[in-house]
Amino acid sequence: MDPATNTLIVTTAVFIGMFVLIGAGVVAVNMFSGPQRQLAKRMTKIRARHSPSARFDPSANVRRIAADNSARGLELLARRLIPRPTEMRKRLQQTGMNITLANYMVANVGVGIFAAGLAWVFFHTGIAIDLLAGVIVGVGLPHMVINKLIVKRIEKFTKLFPDAIDLIVRGLRSGLPITESISSVGQEMEDPIGIEFRRISDNVKLGKPIEDALDDAANRISTPDFKFFVIAISIQKETGGNLAETLDNLSDILRKRLQMKLKVKAMSSEARASALIIGVLPFLLFGVLLFVNYGYVSVLFTDPRGMVMGGAGLTSMAIGMFVISRLIKFEV
Repeated sequence: MDPATNTLIVTTAVFIGMFVLIGAGVVAVNMFSGPQRQLAKRMTKIRARHSPSARFDPSANVRRIAADNSARGLELLARRLIPRPTEMRKRLQQTGMNITLANYMVANVGVGIFAAGLAWVFFHTGIAIDLLAGVIVGVGLPHMVINKLIVKRIEKFTKLFPDAIDLIVRGLRSGLPITESISSVGQEMEDPIGIEFRRISDNVKLGKPIEDALDDAANRISTPDFKFFVIAISIQKETGGNLAETLDNLSDILRKRLQMKLKVKAMSSEARASALIIGVLPFLLFGVLLFVNYGYVSVLFTDPRGMVMGGAGLTSMAIGMFVISRLIKFEV
């Protein structure tokens, strides 16, 4: 490639990168603002609205209504375009962050456009291939990020959950009812344990039966450990018995399961490292060849036979990585 083409590519990439970074920053601020921060903003607006010195501003009211309508319209559009929106909303709630369907759809579109732009600038594969790459990356990358956030939150919840059960057991043995013990866990434990138990306590205070509140939390968390906890409380309420002793035994079992998981993870670390090296090495070498000798590698993007070979290679790599991931995954 001549210097003018290189300059054009670098300039385009810089502008696209700046645009994506700014957009990602705005989305991250909206997505990662916690529920407490959102609640504080809402309370500040309510106090300002009802304060004696507040004046009626019709233009501000019109702007607020227009913003609410636009957000509601974007949410309705996301419900129509995203398949199975109920399941998707449940997954977004499991991240523990304030991510709406509209935010997720905007992230899909933004990442897809960015990926298609990169494919068009650097690989010159044609409009059809660029759009296909944009669709695959735009759908797959946010899905992977959501999966990572869910797994990270569940791992942290599972790690802290035995301590939360021990706190409930101490409360029960000191004479507190189960609702007060759950409320103390929500006040004293860190998130994600704290926020989930605070939601359970708030639902019970609003009149919902504790079984229903625990079932709602189990749907949000979706871990076997918490389901064991819900089943233990439900059975004890129907049949009676020493709930403190039952939960104490459950805490001991959950700790042993966690120790077994860590042991299995340590024993399979060599296999996981081998799988990582095998999966990353071809792409790393491809990137090195791409910068060292672009003309040698460009046949995979310009020649139809190269495109077929590249697609076959990616497909075989995906199948191999899937098989390896299933071989090194153990259920405890």
